[in-house]
Amino acid sequence: MFADTAIITIRSGNGGDGHVGFRREMFVAAGGPNGGDGGRGGNLIFEVDEGLNTLNDFRYIKKYAAGNGENGGNNCCHGADGEDLVVRVPEGTVIKDAESGKVIADMSHDNRRQIILHGGRGGKGNMHYATATMQVPKYAQPGQKGKELRVLLELKVIADVGLVGFPNVGKSTFLSRVSNAKPKIADYHFTTLHPNLGVVSLEGTNGFVIADIPGLIEGASEGVGLGHEFLKHVERCRVILHIVDGASVEGRDPAEDIRTINRELAQYSAVLAGKPQIIALNKMDLYTEEDREVAIAMLREELASDLPNAVIMPISAATGMGVREVLYALWNMLQESEEEPIQFTQEFFPETAGEEFDEPFTVEYDADSSMYVVEGPRIERMLGYTNLDSEKGFEFFQNFLKTNGILEQLEALGIQEGDTVRMYGLQFDYYK
Repeated sequence: MFADTAIITIRSGNGGDGHVGFRREMFVAAGGPNGGDGGRGGNLIFEVDEGLNTLNDFRYIKKYAAGNGENGGNNCCHGADGEDLVVRVPEGTVIKDAESGKVIADMSHDNRRQIILHGGRGGKGNMHYATATMQVPKYAQPGQKGKELRVLLELKVIADVGLVGFPNVGKSTFLSRVSNAKPKIADYHFTTLHPNLGVVSLEGTNGFVIADIPGLIEGASEGVGLGHEFLKHVERCRVILHIVDGASVEGRDPAEDIRTINRELAQYSAVLAGKPQIIALNKMDLYTEEDREVAIAMLREELASDLPNAVIMPISAATGMGVREVLYALWNMLQESEEEPIQFTQEFFPETAGEEFDEPFTVEYDADSSMYVVEGPRIERMLGYTNLDSEKGFEFFQNFLKTNGILEQLEALGIQEGDTVRMYGLQFDYYK
């Protein structure tokens, strides 16, 4: 059974609580606080596994949780960190928030491993709260709770060329002839029930990957039939090879089939409609050479208004006629294509989702250090959730400063370009 979607629940670990403890030893009077910190909760991590090509495993296990951090102990003992949980997925898996459908991560290309949910921080023990006026603090910080999220996993295969067309037009036969793939082939509709990937080795080139997308039918983009389940697999392809029954063996009209499939691609995504395409007229070994030329000319004339620049090539997947020429034409299109590999950008940030950030903060100028200082629970909370090393995390950080009025307050205090702003352990130069 091929599965390319799954909904699961993921959870990062809770941070351990800080400990309230005091030094109690013989001959040591009034020992001070020595409660240790709680351990960090485990992270929930997704990682690409080259050995996987479906999401079948997620049909049986629906919940994944990282380990909780241990509580702190006496004698300043730090609680053990919770164990990280690594969830392995096939390359091309897009992780989305199940409620909003927004992208959290795209596990493809150079993104092989990503922390999706960070574990809760461990709470501080009471040893941190001793002051000159409070020498026996009897409280400690509780650990931060982990995050829980329902996510939609969606597998979008990664291939250079997407093989599309109606059922039973010869796509699987073509793929088995030109690549190392061994799809099941039979003479009935919907033989292919899942995408098949094949690597094409072509003399004088470094080859390419081709994907046989299961047969589409009219209305597929609106959810009709099985084809709509697999349209997403064409999204990452850079070039489309559209195979048509050119000999009308089943009484189909090749021109109408071409229009219908292209209409479904366009309705699903405008990006798909703009991809380079080769139309391969299959089963043309049933015609004489002269009849083939006539059939191609008639088809070009019929498609003149819809696809004036269509590249139409005759082939026979069964005998191999014209197949080599099509493969080199595909290779040339791939070389001319300037399209970068498609990787979906992050739209949803689990660490900050649902947080109100309603705690207070202050914006002041510290003349002693010649710095502008921004502090408060809201700031500390935000920094704890935000990965400033990532582009999206830093973008969130900038938006946070703007939407919460921090930049406005800094400007009201007279900040100039190049001045330094300090937020706890973070320092940065201000530029408009």
